[in-house]
Amino acid sequence: MAEHRDAAPQRIVIAGGHGKIARHLIKILTARGDRAVALIRNPDHEHEVEALGAEPVVIDLETASADDVAKTLVGADAAVFAAGAGPGSGIARKDTVDRGAAVLLADAAEKAGTRRFVQVGSFGAGEPIPEGTDDVFAAYLVAKTAAEEDLRARTHLDWTILRPGGLLDDDPTGHVTLTAPPLERGTVTRADVAAVVAALLDHPNTAKKTLMLTSGPTPIADAVAAL
Repeated sequence: MAEHRDAAPQRIVIAGGHGKIARHLIKILTARGDRAVALIRNPDHEHEVEALGAEPVVIDLETASADDVAKTLVGADAAVFAAGAGPGSGIARKDTVDRGAAVLLADAAEKAGTRRFVQVGSFGAGEPIPEGTDDVFAAYLVAKTAAEEDLRARTHLDWTILRPGGLLDDDPTGHVTLTAPPLERGTVTRADVAAVVAALLDHPNTAKKTLMLTSGPTPIADAVAAL
């Protein structure tokens, strides 16, 4: 768990605030003294994210307007896109969530003047889709690629794109490989992804970078500092 810092507390707005990565991130941010705001679609999840230390905001990123979302971002130090349509969702929701919701959050961040923006992507985004790829997973990669392309075109955001490898629910290791593309395919725990996101938020020098992430030998703080 992260330690408290001497720096002033940050207010971080997290899309997909009840997701597995987001729940790890909330705990890390809260432990170090930051304020996490969890954007959630299901009001049944309010108490759970509150128990982790976050302020829940119920909003559906598939139907909300950028103005609606911008209201939650006013005064925020950063926005994190960690939402996803999830397993079992079809082609349509890969577009409306993995692309559409990411674009919406970026639009809202610009409207609210929240410059720092970290987007959790995926290995395979920005690359040719391998022949024989399942149609739904291909749609997911297309959506993730489109979300990245949209973000890179935004000059008013200090964005960082993080592409983790295969996600695991194992305990955090605290050690990773973090580098600009390309990187050999691998896996990484969701807890370590969250820890890297938290570290990226503290390092503005990582803005305008696309980063690949897998488990590896380097302590997270050192891996981020090396960027």
